[in-house]
Amino acid sequence: MKMECGMDKRVLLLWWYIIVCQLCFILGAYSEDFSFRRNLRIFDNPESSSANSLVTLNNQNSAQVVISNGIISLTLSNPRGYVKGVSYAGIDNVLDEKNEENDRGYLDISSGKLTQRVHGTHFSVITHKENIVEVSFLRTWRSSMDASNVPINMDQRYIVRSGDSGFYSYVIFERPKGFPAITIDQIRIVYKLNEARFNYMAISDTRQRKMPSMRDRKTGQELAYPEAVQLKNPSNPEFKGEVDDKYQYSSENQYNQVNGWITADSEKPVGFWIITPSNEFRNGGPIKQDLTSHVGPTCLFMFVSTHYAGKQVEIEFQQGEAYKKVFGPIFVYLNSAPSNNQFKSLWSDAKQKLLNELKNWPYDFPQSKDFIPPNQRGTLLGNLRVQDGGNKSQNAKKAYIGLALPGPAGSWQRESKGYQFWTRSYLNGNFIIKNIVPGTYNLFAWIPGFIGDYKYNYEITIKPGSTINLNSLVYNPPRNGPTLWEIGVPDRSAAEFFVPNPYPYLTNKLYINDPINKFRNYGLWNRYTELYPKHDIVYKVGVSKYQNDWFFAHVPRILENKTYQAATWNVKFELSNVLNGNYTLQLALASASYAEVQVWFNKMSDDPPYFTTKRIGDDNIIARHGIHGLYWLFSIQLPSVHLVKGDNTLYLRQSRFGSLFEGVLYDYIRLESPPTTKLNV
Repeated sequence: MKMECGMDKRVLLLWWYIIVCQLCFILGAYSEDFSFRRNLRIFDNPESSSANSLVTLNNQNSAQVVISNGIISLTLSNPRGYVKGVSYAGIDNVLDEKNEENDRGYLDISSGKLTQRVHGTHFSVITHKENIVEVSFLRTWRSSMDASNVPINMDQRYIVRSGDSGFYSYVIFERPKGFPAITIDQIRIVYKLNEARFNYMAISDTRQRKMPSMRDRKTGQELAYPEAVQLKNPSNPEFKGEVDDKYQYSSENQYNQVNGWITADSEKPVGFWIITPSNEFRNGGPIKQDLTSHVGPTCLFMFVSTHYAGKQVEIEFQQGEAYKKVFGPIFVYLNSAPSNNQFKSLWSDAKQKLLNELKNWPYDFPQSKDFIPPNQRGTLLGNLRVQDGGNKSQNAKKAYIGLALPGPAGSWQRESKGYQFWTRSYLNGNFIIKNIVPGTYNLFAWIPGFIGDYKYNYEITIKPGSTINLNSLVYNPPRNGPTLWEIGVPDRSAAEFFVPNPYPYLTNKLYINDPINKFRNYGLWNRYTELYPKHDIVYKVGVSKYQNDWFFAHVPRILENKTYQAATWNVKFELSNVLNGNYTLQLALASASYAEVQVWFNKMSDDPPYFTTKRIGDDNIIARHGIHGLYWLFSIQLPSVHLVKGDNTLYLRQSRFGSLFEGVLYDYIRLESPPTTKLNV
């Protein structure tokens, strides 16, 4: 029995030994297989081998600073802070090395006719860790500087992180008390790419194509202004006869989130993109238009500009006025495709990268104490309803709702100094605004389909980490009586009106089959006289259709001697009876460029006119291929003695005619009868 028990123990030990050996073999094989698959992934994606590389900083050369993470290498001039070079995917420099180092990647600021290319005078390392490097190029203003230096302290920052295929850039503006007065027109970042490589521009899903070169522009014919050039002898015959104008590629802030260029003819294409994760630091609100990319090849980021709005959005600093604001960060993203036939996938990838950046905003890695991190920001929510006249209130669907510096209703569109935070309401009128920088604001809103601007009655103070619920709000848009007739749609745009086809010899092929963006073609202002050669527009309420019979821009008439004449548009309408009291003409303009709209009812011989807007606006929308600029609303009271039973005529005369670019774009016109006990709108 003892022997049998000993044999059993030895058998058991043998079995345990065999099992352990098998486990070791399996684990070893699994380990080898894991190692093989890991190496295979590295082979399939060469960049992943650099994804966890340390971020290195080399500032031993007194003339430049080089930051690298194994994917991109960023070279900055020292201490000026210009972007001298960006190395990526085997390309030593994606920027144009033919340009001087201060003309490749830079920040500039404009004040009146003066444009200053900002350069730092002091370089410092803000942080240098394994996974992130942030550097600063500071320019401090002193009273001893000459007049070409804008009196603002500017701190340009660059951030490179481990694993990022790109870099971040932001700038801190500061004016301590005592600085002199100054007016700022424009603040922007510019990147000029290697023209021999980058030839395909992308702004949106539909606005992208191969582009002409700068040489093509230089050999072309300048048209009504220097930015617009007809290509006469381009290197690619495909572009011959087309018009190129940087303003044709503008976009609204709300849609201007990613744009850039691709090396479409390369064996392994590369993309260069400017990604904007937030509009909080831009001026003029979500629908303000501005420049994007254009021939150069040039990538722009506009923090502040007067484009499509005029001098009313300039930043004016008074003598001694203190100020501080962080512009950015923005993200400069680079990507690549494995083969030429996949170059368009780089646009899709850039859009996906934008979604990732939006998800991560506000960032938690910038080291400036002036950039407010996520946990120090606030939230505002509520519900907005609209009650138009005597109708029951309804949900304010897809309303634009935002916070901006305190001011009158609608002042947000002319505001450029502070931060703005905007959202769109849900179909039920609920809204939520997140990631608000602490401060004091007014709440503003406007609702497509209704005229006017909403303003919450009280100022709102956002504190760090706070959440404020305003509950239910009601907007009562301007209305004095029931609608008799209306022209257009109250949406702050002239897009619903008649936009003519462009001249076949002055087209931009990007917009030939794009009815939504047809207004971006050059020379449409000239079509008015051709379409109405003998008389101005006569619009008959109930018969005419504004989509076909209301020209999108009220511009001067061209005479045979090439001079101009004020155009007077007639709106004919019939009244079955005339009520005692005041009628109201609601006149909403989508744009005004050095214009004056004069109004008469039935008797145009009267002098002065019944109403005039006086000279308003300098947004230059007509010349710059826009469909809206600043919004204007005039509520004109009209005593019933000015109307008659039967046929009536409203005369609208745009009285300024120094050039074809003096004019207005209408948004919406409505005639209301005198108020009744219960309005029926």
